[in-house]
Amino acid sequence: MDWKEVLRRRLATPNTDPNRQLKLSGVKQDYEKKSEQELKDEEMGLFTKYYSEWKGGGKNTNEFYKTIPRFYYRLPAEDEVLLQKLREESRAVFLQRKSRELLDNEELQNLWFLLDKHQTPPMIGEEAMINYENFLKVGEKAGPKCKQFFTAKVFAKLLHTDSYGRISIMQFFNYVMRKVWLHQTRIGLSLYDVAGQGYLRESDLENYILELIPTLPQLDGLEKSFYSFYVCTAVRKFFFFLDPLRTGKIKIQDILACSFLDDLLELRDEELSKESQETNWFSAPSALRVYGQYLNLDKDHNGMLSKEELSRYGTATMTNVFLDRVFQECLTYDGEMDEIFDMVKPKDPLKISLQDLINSNQGDTVTTILIDLNGFWTYENREALVANDENSADLDDT
Repeated sequence: MDWKEVLRRRLATPNTDPNRQLKLSGVKQDYEKKSEQELKDEEMGLFTKYYSEWKGGGKNTNEFYKTIPRFYYRLPAEDEVLLQKLREESRAVFLQRKSRELLDNEELQNLWFLLDKHQTPPMIGEEAMINYENFLKVGEKAGPKCKQFFTAKVFAKLLHTDSYGRISIMQFFNYVMRKVWLHQTRIGLSLYDVAGQGYLRESDLENYILELIPTLPQLDGLEKSFYSFYVCTAVRKFFFFLDPLRTGKIKIQDILACSFLDDLLELRDEELSKESQETNWFSAPSALRVYGQYLNLDKDHNGMLSKEELSRYGTATMTNVFLDRVFQECLTYDGEMDEIFDMVKPKDPLKISLQDLINSNQGDTVTTILIDLNGFWTYENREALVANDENSADLDDT
């Protein structure tokens, strides 16, 4: 017999079981006697019971969940000094370990020696080549630190049109050098990441550049009194282009991805040509030129630029609409842009507190400008002083 027909007859047959009817009647009476709150409590109890049974009696039997690592850690509050110190020390140890994983100069020289020893002829002009087989041999001999570079992916990335299926040894070595430099620079920048969140605030980047100045031979001629203006000029370029929404912070990844840091570190080259210095925003001549333009615009010599003074910039062709917009966006004091306030960046835009001076690391410069006539004169004329020093040095050389 068809199951549909059996089901149809079953439904058509009235249920005359007196016991079942009695049970249903009792359930109905109990249901009518219960209040709405009791019904909700009973429903929640049944839900909890069945849910617990479905989840395994409240105990998770799935071993996979035990392997999921913790991925969120609350940042310590400002008053949790011990936790903050612990976090800082942990980050410092982590960065030191990462730094030790990088290739040092001796290891890089050894890598070059191995690559040159395993080159695959013929050469293309004066450029040595290496095939994949020898590439893997070098990887085995170069040591564990180099393992990440000797992969099929890296080889394929550098493989172009060589008919023998080889890559240039120089291109590969430059690739390794670039990777090492990027990691070194990231670690260096991360040391200034006070928040430990992968970005730098203005004060963080200022500290980084200020401590970088002594390592840049092309900035040896700068007076220390000019450092604060130089740092301000350099930092402004980073934040103008990399922080368009004015969040007050820049991702370290964005700093590494742009060319600004390359331009800044180019000043390590002691033999950098004058042409390169003129086109490099971070060079001493460029910074002095910007400062000289600022002084020329500041006709009343109050250290601030009014809208009228700024309108004379360049060929004096900036429109009033543009100038209005600039002064709407920039922090101004009585309608003028202050240089000193730019250096200090006080919390209250109308005053500078002692803590603001301490936080800015410019307290000595600002104090000298405000209380000492000679200090103010030196600061105002530091461009001319630097130029005189450079001329004196040229005369000594001759």
